[in-house]
Amino acid sequence: QVQLVESGGGLVQPGGSLRLSCVASGKSFSTYTMGWYRQAPGKRRDVVAVITSGGSANYTDSVKGRFTISRDNAKNTVYLQMNSLKPEDTAVYYCNADRTLWRVRNNYWGQGTQVTIAS
Repeated sequence: QVQLVESGGGLVQPGGSLRLSCVASGKSFSTYTMGWYRQAPGKRRDVVAVITSGGSANYTDSVKGRFTISRDNAKNTVYLQMNSLKPEDTAVYYCNADRTLWRVRNNYWGQGTQVTIAS
């Protein structure tokens, strides 16, 4: 079992920056693909960025060049550095841990952290 706790959300003006953190409990953090997803009011939850156990990162087009996902396996933590924030980045941001091992998939979500971009 893995528990995920996000932090770092808040209210920021357009053009500002935030860094989200997600700390995972449990063992074998390094074997999970970690991801950040977001859900705006009335919309579905969509992927923002994903980083594999090997450190390869991928981003949705709308955040490329502005957001950076990283992980520190020694601290069981994944980060999302968000720069040049826009009002359309406003959403609840969720951390996700995903792994398939021996055909058994384990997938976990955090409780979410609110990010609001407004003047």
